[in-house]
Amino acid sequence: MSGHVAPKSLYYLIFLALMIGTGVTVLVAKFDLGPLNNIVMLSVACAKALLVILFFMHVRWSSRLTWVVAGSGFFWLLILFSITMSDYMSRGWVPGTLR
Repeated sequence: MSGHVAPKSLYYLIFLALMIGTGVTVLVAKFDLGPLNNIVMLSVACAKALLVILFFMHVRWSSRLTWVVAGSGFFWLLILFSITMSDYMSRGWVPGTLR
């Protein structure tokens, strides 16, 4: 093995970005933005997951087949988030339902 594909400084920058994302998530949790709280937190979580997938899992430097497999998994995650958020956002609109 020849070692790391990327320099260690890149990994430190990605780690710093992940810590900033965690800080943003905690900061947003302290404010009441209504339904936007979940949207902002899920957006930050998706961005952090993308950083982990691309750099820590070395997908950025992998073959196209790995890109397709990783991309399809990430796309499936976005579909699940969309379905969950559409269900959550529509719960208060129907009379007689609990929120």
